[in-house]
Amino acid sequence: MKKALLYGSMVIAAIVLIFWKLNANKKENNERTELVKESNNGAVPVLTEKVAPTKFDQNILANGTFAPVHEIEFPSEVSGRITELYVKEGSVVKKGQLLARIDNEVANADLQSAKAALSQAKVDKERYEKAFQSGGVTQKQMDDMKLQYDNAEARYTAARRKVDDSYIKAPISGAINNKMVEVGAYLSPGTKMFEIVDVSKLKLVVAVPELQVVQLQSGQDVKVTSNVFPEAVYNGKITFIASKGDNSMNYPVEVEVTNIAGKEVKAGMYGTANFMLPEQKDAILIPRTAFYGGVNSNSIFVFDNGTAKTRKVIAGRIMGDKVEIRDGLKEGETVITSGQVNLADGVKVTMQKQ
Repeated sequence: MKKALLYGSMVIAAIVLIFWKLNANKKENNERTELVKESNNGAVPVLTEKVAPTKFDQNILANGTFAPVHEIEFPSEVSGRITELYVKEGSVVKKGQLLARIDNEVANADLQSAKAALSQAKVDKERYEKAFQSGGVTQKQMDDMKLQYDNAEARYTAARRKVDDSYIKAPISGAINNKMVEVGAYLSPGTKMFEIVDVSKLKLVVAVPELQVVQLQSGQDVKVTSNVFPEAVYNGKITFIASKGDNSMNYPVEVEVTNIAGKEVKAGMYGTANFMLPEQKDAILIPRTAFYGGVNSNSIFVFDNGTAKTRKVIAGRIMGDKVEIRDGLKEGETVITSGQVNLADGVKVTMQKQ
């Protein structure tokens, strides 16, 4: 008995489903019939959208890579053999800190010789000055002595510089990212020694499209996030906007970012700059598909009492599948967004349900 009731319920449900489907198909067929009738009357079916002011997000998001604001790869300025190394890769150094020492025995000897020569030249110069006042030496002799003194002073300065250069000091504060020398290595002028990277301040280098870069200004505050610490928001400031774009019409923009203690990002990591722009008036946005011949053609069709009318507009910014219209359309007008392939100015059209 129970099985019979179950089978009966299933049959009834199937009959109800069949009637519902037949009714839905009948409604769809009627709509298609009406569309065919309209097409036979010469009206082209189209999709449309009513024009209305739209609020849209003015903020600009741009992804890029962090790079150090200050980094330097500096070479040796003198010849000699390294006798001491005071740092290793990863060491944090301050500007002026001693990093290495080059054998300066010969340089020190030259310095002492130059110092003695300068001291003697000073004594001779003072003696000649006194003699010149009493007429004991001529002007020519006095000038020659002054030249000798100047030459001795220049030799002493050069010798002292050589000694100073034998003490390799950090030109900037930062971390030793790469050490290219070892104790005992012989250096020549130009030999690369250390790479120092300062990550206390980084810059995020991003590319911004032409329609958006014109809204940015140097010195503008920027909020920056990173992939490794997505919960942290870093304060940034625009320090550079390129005057020339690349082949894709994107412009390099640099944002200087201050690191956060405990959540320091490193050079080479990915980040996102959020450029906050002032609130602007609502704009008219229409689907990109409303343009026939592409957005650059600035040509669309508007629906006007059952007729397609061509309209020239001025397109602005492109935001995904929407395009800003700066001139040529008014609120309340209706644009044709699909079916333009069969249209010409003045052709009869009918709105098709989406």
